[in-house]
Amino acid sequence: MSRIALVDDDRNILTSVSMTLEAEGYEVETYNDGQAALEAFNKRLPDMAVLDIKMPRMDGMELLQRLRQKTAIPVIFLTSKDDEIDEVLGLRMGADDYVKKPFSQRLLVERIRALLRRQEAISTGEVSTTEETKVIVRGSLTMDPLRHSVTWKGMEVTLTVTEFLLLQALAQRPGFVKSRDQLMDVAYDDQVYVDDRTIDSHIKRLRKKMRAVDDDFTAIETLYGIGYRYNEE
Repeated sequence: MSRIALVDDDRNILTSVSMTLEAEGYEVETYNDGQAALEAFNKRLPDMAVLDIKMPRMDGMELLQRLRQKTAIPVIFLTSKDDEIDEVLGLRMGADDYVKKPFSQRLLVERIRALLRRQEAISTGEVSTTEETKVIVRGSLTMDPLRHSVTWKGMEVTLTVTEFLLLQALAQRPGFVKSRDQLMDVAYDDQVYVDDRTIDSHIKRLRKKMRAVDDDFTAIETLYGIGYRYNEE
């Protein structure tokens, strides 16, 4: 049973969404502000977090930033209809998806289910071996989709689901250019719109994580106005 943390200062949302998710078989933990959630996460991480952006004490953006310092669990943002800038910023900071308020609870359940399936597919061996699940070795890079593991020169690098999928798409065909549109298709559901800058921000975060273990990391090349490609050593 997957554990989902629901963090929102609207008690009606906490009550109604938690009842829906529990009826779907999930274990749900609810928090009405980011600080309370962070204190709980420091003791025990959930399998996924659903975060409101605007909350007292600690908002969803800061909570996401704190989470990404220690974990790559899937994160979905709940945003109001006027929060377009916050949506883009949240995706750039490492959120995996977002749902606009007011929202269909069925839509939220489907987004949660899709992300958990995607996480499971790249972290367990319970899927068939395909091009997407084969271990990738490209010079100093090793990626194991079934275990969601990445190493560079033998050193482990922790990536979010989205970052992993982007790196995998690039590394599968070294030397070939992937446009931003192609990378959007890899990383996001068709119902989620993101702009070019969001993909650029994910790539920037990806490079930063790789350079944290190797200052000389240059395998991901930007082709301005075109896209990105992975250059094998």
